[in-house]
Amino acid sequence: MAGLVGGIVLPLLGAVPDGAIIFFSGLGTVEEAQETLSVGVGALAGSTIMLLTVPFFLSIRGGRVDYGMDGKPDYFGKPKLKAKKSLWKDMNSTGVSLTEAIQHGGIIMMWTTLPYFLIQGPALFLHGPKSQVAEGEHWWSFAGLVICLVGLIWYMSIQLKFSHDETDRGKRMAVLKKQLQKGAVSLSGAIAAECTALEAKAAQVYQSPDDPTTPLTTTRSSDDSVNPDILRPPPAVADYLKQVLRDSFRSYDSDKNGQLDRKEVYVFFRDFNEAIGRDEMDTLFKNFDEDQNGTISLDEFIGVAYMLIKLQDSKGAAAAAALQAENDDSEDSNNNTTSATSTRPSHGLNATMSINAFSNQDEEEEEIPAEFTDLSPDQQQAAIKKKAFWMLFSGSLVVLYFSDPMVDVLAAIADRVNIGPFYVSFVLAPLASNASELIASQYYASKKTRKSITVSLSALEGAACMNNTFCLSIFMGLIFFRGLAWQYSAETLAILLCQFIVGVLVQANDMKYVRGAMILCIFPFSIVLVAGLEALGID
Repeated sequence: MAGLVGGIVLPLLGAVPDGAIIFFSGLGTVEEAQETLSVGVGALAGSTIMLLTVPFFLSIRGGRVDYGMDGKPDYFGKPKLKAKKSLWKDMNSTGVSLTEAIQHGGIIMMWTTLPYFLIQGPALFLHGPKSQVAEGEHWWSFAGLVICLVGLIWYMSIQLKFSHDETDRGKRMAVLKKQLQKGAVSLSGAIAAECTALEAKAAQVYQSPDDPTTPLTTTRSSDDSVNPDILRPPPAVADYLKQVLRDSFRSYDSDKNGQLDRKEVYVFFRDFNEAIGRDEMDTLFKNFDEDQNGTISLDEFIGVAYMLIKLQDSKGAAAAAALQAENDDSEDSNNNTTSATSTRPSHGLNATMSINAFSNQDEEEEEIPAEFTDLSPDQQQAAIKKKAFWMLFSGSLVVLYFSDPMVDVLAAIADRVNIGPFYVSFVLAPLASNASELIASQYYASKKTRKSITVSLSALEGAACMNNTFCLSIFMGLIFFRGLAWQYSAETLAILLCQFIVGVLVQANDMKYVRGAMILCIFPFSIVLVAGLEALGID
């Protein structure tokens, strides 16, 4: 149900207000519809550009944290955001992390702009009376309609799959963390199977540092250990290990400089039940401390962790025996001391660190509405779903009811103030149709976690994707079935420019506050751009 609601229902209903305004703007006689269609174009352009600028900037501002010594946003700082002496320093020393979900959302958003190119291409070369232009665009609009519907189904299927994958991943991660906190498994034992599966999926197991594109076969030395000089995690495995170990790495980084020294690395693996002695740890550390400065970064640490997983796997039964060595009185006293020290769950400060490192700091307990607290869990879920769908359905009806008169109101305002209906709807329509996205994005961003900023920015990208597919499909349908003309080259250019600028900027690993301010400037720039192009005779 979570995948259905989060992946399909909410994004679709979020686009209903804009879609309704576009639909009603194309009704009436053909002559009237051609005039009022500017209101629909303004609503589409204003909604898309506003969502990707104003709330996007406010999300960056509300979710920003200080940058750490490693040059990345520090979500473990106390406090996360300190007062700055000047606005310039604040804008250049604070920001947010851009996760893989945000980056993928930007790519998908850019792909869903394809229908704009499909209809705008012929529109550039068609001139003359509107009826003649409409006739030339007729079948191009049909092709655009088909592409929009295909893109809508593609986008919703991606969202649904992603939502299910996130749920499954969350469940697996919760079990993993609980087992690690209890000391029931070692770190390598908990994640080795997932690493092996990712290796198989990536169709490569080991990579050479000299030629990362060349897969190597599994190599074991004569003493049944892995050669650390040629063993590197494939990209998919490295990404997974970063996801699992990033927060833990920062928890053990006592001086918050983005590096762990030899002792901190040893304590980390000891706390998580790894059967590894100091000599082995020293060898691993030396091999991955590439600049030999006595500390390792997160990327180098991931290499150590991966190497340790393969090392423990190569030991086979010996590793399993080592995990139980602390109760084996027949073990040699020296080996027993080393093994027990390295495998026994620690106590005191380090135990607290290990628990905190894998505590789910980003998750929150969801509150149950007061009227449902006396019901059983199954009854609560049924009642919540019933109430949620009723509110969504009734809200959608209200939106549809008021959309038609809203188009007339916006057109009347434009006539009274002697401003084009596009500009009026560009500014006013998003305030009514996208208020929910604006509020929701600010709510999530203010939590100042990687998870919350991902939800916030991904929702805004998703809203733009729905505009590019669901809302634009209504436009294409009106042009095809009603014989209207698409003469909005300036508006189309503004929409495309905004989406591609934002889509490219989110491909970075983080975004500073100052870049968020630059994105905010796209909104007024878009109005100026459209006005300037129309003044030059570009419709």
